[in-house]
Amino acid sequence: MRFTSEQHLDDGVLEREFALDEIPGTLWMPESAASAPLILIGHNGGLHRREPRLVARARQSAAYGYAVAAIDAPGHGERPRSTVDEQARADLRRAMQAGEPVDEIFESFVGPLVERAVPEWRATLDALLSLPEIGGPVGYSGMTAIGIRLAVVEPRIVAAAFFAGGFVPRAQREEARQTTIPLLFLLQWDDEGNPRQWALDLFDAFGTKEKTLHANMGGHAGTPWFEVDDGDRFFGRHLK
Repeated sequence: MRFTSEQHLDDGVLEREFALDEIPGTLWMPESAASAPLILIGHNGGLHRREPRLVARARQSAAYGYAVAAIDAPGHGERPRSTVDEQARADLRRAMQAGEPVDEIFESFVGPLVERAVPEWRATLDALLSLPEIGGPVGYSGMTAIGIRLAVVEPRIVAAAFFAGGFVPRAQREEARQTTIPLLFLLQWDDEGNPRQWALDLFDAFGTKEKTLHANMGGHAGTPWFEVDDGDRFFGRHLK
């Protein structure tokens, strides 16, 4: 891991850009942190780490006392897109404009993204936990599909907050039954692109005995800001 820049922000948060091989990332943490608990944070669509809502969430959690890290998923943000990535996006745009079913297109796109992204998250976790200013335990907040896989394969992650607004491939819907860590699941009741019943069925499928569902009125991007505060308190119960 190489740190490429460092910036002191006005809310007492230190923002550091890093690169791990070809993976770009950002680490936010309190300026006076010592062995801070770590939250891995991902955009609900696996998009870039500079997405404004993700940055705002990360900065608030860092001000709350956590180290927070995000990386660009394969084919997103600063990372090059393959011909397959571009074709999947074109197919998705065409199908949505034509009002055609998009589930299989999402399946062909999100499934491989999970397979590629999870090993990168685990390598990033290895590098971050080697830093003296970061300790354990570790939480995950963000994209449900990637989060489910991480919750199943990564024993260092002890709690997770998922956003129900993203497509979850069939493989991860089955893996949800294997999750055993505490979960906070956020659902926008009127999400345009995520059938409500799918989200409720997924919540029911999670194998953990400690799971909480927060449902709010509104569309995909309308999650109330107070849910960030509630998420920090959720992680406070399990990471501090």
